[in-house]
This record gives sequence, structure tokens and C-alpha cells, in this order.
Amino acid sequence: LRKKTYPFVCKRHFEKDDKQQKDKTESAENEERTTDPKESATANSTVVAAAAASSFTPMEKLKTKKIVDFSNKVYVAPLTTVGNLPFRRIMKDYGADITCGEMAVVTNLLEGKASEWALLKRHESEDVFGVQLAAAHPDQYTRISEVIEKYASVDFVDLNLGCPLDLLCDKGAGAALMMREKKLKGALLGMSQNLSCPITVKMRTGWDTNKPIAHHLVSKIQSWGIDGLAAIMIHGRSRLQRYKLDADWDYISSVASSESADFPKIPIIGNGDIFSYSEYEEKVLKNGNLSQTAMLGRGALIKPWLPTEIKEKRNWDISSSERLDILKSFVRYGLEHWGSDQQGVNNTRRFLLEWLSFLHRYVPVGLLEVLPQKMNQRPPVWMMGRNDLETLFLSPQSSDWIKISEMLLGPVPDDFRFEPKHKANGYVQNG
Repeated sequence: LRKKTYPFVCKRHFEKDDKQQKDKTESAENEERTTDPKESATANSTVVAAAAASSFTPMEKLKTKKIVDFSNKVYVAPLTTVGNLPFRRIMKDYGADITCGEMAVVTNLLEGKASEWALLKRHESEDVFGVQLAAAHPDQYTRISEVIEKYASVDFVDLNLGCPLDLLCDKGAGAALMMREKKLKGALLGMSQNLSCPITVKMRTGWDTNKPIAHHLVSKIQSWGIDGLAAIMIHGRSRLQRYKLDADWDYISSVASSESADFPKIPIIGNGDIFSYSEYEEKVLKNGNLSQTAMLGRGALIKPWLPTEIKEKRNWDISSSERLDILKSFVRYGLEHWGSDQQGVNNTRRFLLEWLSFLHRYVPVGLLEVLPQKMNQRPPVWMMGRNDLETLFLSPQSSDWIKISEMLLGPVPDDFRFEPKHKANGYVQNG
């Protein structure tokens, strides 16, 4: 890939145009040369015979489509930066059924960038594992699916139609692809032809909160009849909304209801703000239109034991020592994954700190006046825990996150500073 010599079957869009023009020219020249009717008839019969001979494909050459059943499963959604392999191992430890790698940018994959291909790495404990791809053009999706089918170990491939970042949307990828139906259809058809594993699509309600388009888009995708399309995931917020306010589960339900009875129905999985079993029950289980899947995003970052809560139907008042054990496991997994040299320690610390920028938002069950805690509810400033360690975990100060990392990975240099890469718009201080 780095040498740009990979033998892709699918050509780039500009290469296709050149080839089509060349084929037309050659076809016209061949017609001019064919003057003898007998020779023409003989040639035609040969073509028909060849077509008949090749119409049967041996069974061993046929692609067998795998099946992934998302219903009644806990699915940890793709999470950029913090959804790394050591974190996914933690999620498996606490009961997640399905995991998905971080969003990978297809242009970087096609250029052979090792850091991007590392996002597709799977741990042996991930028994049902998918990868999420982001691109703007059908040929990019089609070409990378050729490589993934041959070299990657995945159970499904997810198309990202939900990323709100300007970096992607300005190029027509992410949430912008929702408004480019022709390109989306080409991408789905191309990938369906190459992949033996299922395809899923993750989208938002639309670009603008006041003009949702997911119900129109889902109906069109349904009418396209894409082979191997296993599910459509809908995050109940628009692109401009990002993570502000609450997810609109009423609209997600209406999208599922909008599917036509004239075509096979596609399972619709809702996503957004599931932070406890009671919310999963209210938003998913009591809704007959949706797939009974607990799809977790930020909830898994703040409460990595959430899959256990959902499966055991309870609110777990987890102790501070148990939470520290989770971090110890993450550090151990991180050093196994990134290495135990100084670079590996630095990487593990960086990703631990990124995770702690979410973990501090959890308020212990024993300190709550009303259960359960909601996703975007902020804990009171300077809230005290039931012991010193619990108070430290509640701190929103990055200096305290660094102290926690030093408990697990040793001291940092005196001039060490940390600024979280992710700052959720739905969770900011006033002013």
C-alpha cells in the first residue's frame, strides 16, 4: 500500500473514466474491422458458449455471508482515542458481548499508515469484533474492503455516517455522507460485493436538529436491497448538536416505524445516553420497534462496569478499591499492547489520562439522592467521597488525574502537563 502497488480490482473514479473511454474506442475499432457476417456469427456463438460454460460457479468459490445477531447483546460503540484495545479488554471483562475498533480513516489505511492499521487490531478475547471506517467516496470504501476481506480478522464492518468533526465533514465523510445518497449507495454496493462479513451503518438524526433526515435515508437504504446489511445504528442527536442536550429516542423509534413493509426490514439499533439498566429498559426494551441491543458509548467510558449492571439488572455501588483494580488491569493491558519500555509507558499513561477525563464524571450510587445518575448531570463542585480515594476519583482537575497515573505508572517529570483531547460539549462548566 505504501508503495502504491497493491493490485486493487476496483479502480479509482478517474481511472474508471479513462478505462471506459478506452473501452469505447476499442469497441468502435473492432466493429469497423468486422465485415464478414460469417466471422461475426462464429464469434457471437463462441461468446455465448463461453458465457454458458462460466455461468456455473463452484461452491468453494462462492462467498458465504457471515451473520452477526446484535439483538439482546451489549455492544460497545466505536470510541475515538479512548476505545483502544486495552479499554475494549476491560469492557469484555465486565460483560460486553460485541466490541468495535476506533474509527479508522480510509485514506490513511489505503496509504498504508501503520498507526491507522493498528486501529483494526483485535484481541483474542474479542469474540465478536468489528471495525468502523470513514471515507467520502465509494471507490475508497470498495478498495479498502478488498484489503480487509483478505488480511483483517473482523466479524462486521461499520460505515461511519455520524462523526461530527469538521476535519471529516468538510471532505464529505462522516455525518456529511448522510446527504450524499448516491455515494453512500455506491459504497454499500461495493463493500457488499467484496466482504463475506456483514455491514452496518451508524448515522445521526441528520445535519440540523430541526431538519432530521434519518427516516428518509433509512427508507432509501432499505429499498436498495444491500446484501449483508445487518443493522443501522442511529445516534439520537444531529451533527450540529454533537453531544448537547439529550438524545431523541422518540425520533429513533419513528425511524424504525418508517421502514416499508414492501422490503425486508433492517434492524434499527438506538444509541445515546444509556447510562443504567433502567434507561436501557425504558428506551429500548419497552420499544417494540427497535432491536433489543444495549449500544453503549460515553456510558461505557464513565462506567466501564455498565454491561454488568445491564445484564444483572441492578445499580452497582462499586467501591473505590474495585475501581482502582479496573485501572490496574488497564495499565497491565496497556503495557502488554504498547510495550513496557519508556515509549510504552508514555502511551499507556496518555490513554489512561484520556480515560480518567471521563471516569471522574461518575457519582457513586451511595452518594446519590435520586437514582440513577443521568448522562449529562454534573456532580457538584468539590464533591467529597466516602474515602480519600473516592474523593480523588471525583476530582475534575487534571493534576489529580496525573496523581492517579503516578500511583500506577510511577512519577512524571516536573513540567508534565495534560490537556484532554476530548472535551464533550454536553459536559462543560458554565461560563
